[in-house]
Amino acid sequence: RAPREGRARSKPAEPAPPAEEAAAEAEAERSPPERRREAGSLMGELSQAVQEVVRSSSWWERHGLDGTLLGLNWSFLFLGFLLLRSDNPFAFLCGVVILGVVHHAIAVKGSHLATHNALVESKSWGKLWAVFFIEVCSSFTAEQATYNHVKLHHAYTNIIGLGDSSTWKLPFLNRYVYMFIAPLAVPIITPFVAIGMLKEVEWKTATRTLCCILVGLYSHYWLLINISGFQSVWSAFSCMLVTRSLLVHPYIHVNIFQHIGLPMFSTDKKPKRIHMMTLGVLNLPRNPLLDWSFGHSIISCHIEHHLFPTLSDNMCLKIKPVVSQYLKEKKLPYNEDSYWSRLKLFLGKYEELMVHAPPITELVGIQ
Repeated sequence: RAPREGRARSKPAEPAPPAEEAAAEAEAERSPPERRREAGSLMGELSQAVQEVVRSSSWWERHGLDGTLLGLNWSFLFLGFLLLRSDNPFAFLCGVVILGVVHHAIAVKGSHLATHNALVESKSWGKLWAVFFIEVCSSFTAEQATYNHVKLHHAYTNIIGLGDSSTWKLPFLNRYVYMFIAPLAVPIITPFVAIGMLKEVEWKTATRTLCCILVGLYSHYWLLINISGFQSVWSAFSCMLVTRSLLVHPYIHVNIFQHIGLPMFSTDKKPKRIHMMTLGVLNLPRNPLLDWSFGHSIISCHIEHHLFPTLSDNMCLKIKPVVSQYLKEKKLPYNEDSYWSRLKLFLGKYEELMVHAPPITELVGIQ
């Protein structure tokens, strides 16, 4: 049955047909343990169907394709640095765009897959890739990224105060500053936030993280000076800031579009996993630029990713027809909306969604 918003006014109910009324009465008479067992059975059936797809897939489909795409980005990276040497404004601009897209593909797509150990099947290699992509390439700490994203956001999706996508909430800013100006500060503040978190980890881990962040930033600077031919420190740092900010707006927008504005839950009434993920997650349409830079699991297969977070981007895309068909057959939500539609929603309801705490959703009949 549809979720009922606790603060919303309900319209007068129309008389239900006899069959629907009988079904509603039968649903109301079922005990919470029966409902929980049914939710577990639904997740079990879906998991079995997805695992059949995974088992029938080759290593190339499970890991190889996404690894190859990340490798291609490294090739384009050096092309971008070389184009920055050109005196031709168009070639120089192409270099900036290439470096910006490649940086986000490595820092966002690579870090996201590494966080979920979706790049390789070995956990040891997975941890090494996580350190490389998150700390060296993204200037953040691998332990905190994994804890905040996997342990909180995925385990408590849309639970108020835990996994409600509240990392990037700045209620003191107005809607236009928040949506269009503040994101430009992300490349600057990210290393400082990471360094501030080092006091929460062991000194060995803190030393490793600090060294990795410095190596990543200095490598970027060194390449701009020695390969791209920048003559001054400030010009090199300005180019670093521009390229690392190129797609930061859609990155922040997608972060909030796919969860906030959907049903939110309290910690004491956390729904079963399949209900939490289908109600509180949304897919955006496929987009070549965002698919390449962020990955399918962040853009068009976000529901599939939240249900099966250890699968690679390509596998999320492959299981999408299975997941969407199953959820629709079982009358479960499968939320989809366009980027433009979500942007208009947030600009129109910014105070309600981003400044004030969203209303708790009261789930009727599936607790």
